Amino acid sequence: MTRLRFLIISIASCSLLVNNSLLHTAPTTIKTRQSSSLHLFPDLFSKQQQQQPRVQAPPNFVPPEPKPLEITEGTDLKEFATASAALALRLATGAFVLGWKVDTLFFDDESRYALKLGPIRLRDSSSVLETAARPSSTLVLYDRESSPSCKRVREMLNLLDITFEVRPCFEDTETDYPVPFLVDPNADSTIVGDDDIIGYLLEKYGPNADLFDRKALWPIEFRAFALATAEIAADLRGNPGRTQQSNARPDNAAMKPIELWGYECSPFVRPVKEKLAELGLPHKVVSCSRGSKNRDAMVERTGRFQVPFIIDENTGIEMFEGPEIVDYLEAVYTTKE
Repeated sequence: MTRLRFLIISIASCSLLVNNSLLHTAPTTIKTRQSSSLHLFPDLFSKQQQQQPRVQAPPNFVPPEPKPLEITEGTDLKEFATASAALALRLATGAFVLGWKVDTLFFDDESRYALKLGPIRLRDSSSVLETAARPSSTLVLYDRESSPSCKRVREMLNLLDITFEVRPCFEDTETDYPVPFLVDPNADSTIVGDDDIIGYLLEKYGPNADLFDRKALWPIEFRAFALATAEIAADLRGNPGRTQQSNARPDNAAMKPIELWGYECSPFVRPVKEKLAELGLPHKVVSCSRGSKNRDAMVERTGRFQVPFIIDENTGIEMFEGPEIVDYLEAVYTTKE
């Protein structure tokens, strides 16, 4: 309770310090490490070299039919409430791409995404990301799910509409690396630390600084506020992913990455993200914040937009529905003893 009081006081104190000089801090040049420095982390990529383990879906498994976005019988109300509280604490950061804008209220192309509200079909996008560089190869983030500094990086990746692969790391184990740790194969670079990674992402894959208002980034760039609110959010959730689930398969780290379509602050996606982390499963996060082009990609693939959605190349399963996805992951990626 004392710790919680301290965090709340910190948030209040930090909020009083927000001013234009903080919001318009000039970006710094980021020094990156070349891949030759990876010898400092001898186990970092070793599991990727292992032979792919074989798993299969439960017998007679049939993916559930996707339902309209709502709280269903399978929804844990306490879990949904804490996930929603975490969203509020972080001011829904990452729910919208940087430069979000409404294109039209009457979009008439049924083959592409639009938010349906009665007669309205709202089409949105980004006004600044169209000309931003995009990574051709997937960025890899070594990450601890409950870490506030890691959360800042994941939120920035959502804001920039970047798809990235997550490699879960746990405390007091052989995967206890200095997280967050980003590997960019496109530039043969590695970056350690949330401030440096965020600066690198903006410099390398962000829009021209003249195209957007830097104030849009303050929930992430105002570090004291971001860390304090993210820590409270993690505490509310029980600090998931700090340690690995005790019955997780020992070869989970060598599985093919599971694709998770969603975004950081969604209370529906959060339980799936946490389960993937706790099981130590590598997963590729396909960012789907409002205004993301990936929403069109999902409609093209599935005929609808709804998150969470997973594609598991290890078993061939594709499915919607968060509670059922969590059950599926438990059935496939844990030991049976």
